[in-house]
Amino acid sequence: MTVALIGPGTCTGCGACVTTCPTRALRPAPGGPSVLDLACTGCLECLDVCPVDALAEVG
Repeated sequence: MTVALIGPGTCTGCGACVTTCPTRALRPAPGGPSVLDLACTGCLECLDVCPVDALAEVG
């Protein structure tokens, strides 16, 4: 299980998900964070802190 950006237009680039991720699986990128699938443990903490629900659980 991992997370994915569900729409680059949705992300505001606030960085809350990046700073919250305990495994550093999210990296800042233009249009929204990139997800390093191998580092993501599926804890879903990023979903809890995203103010615009730009991330979703996949897999």
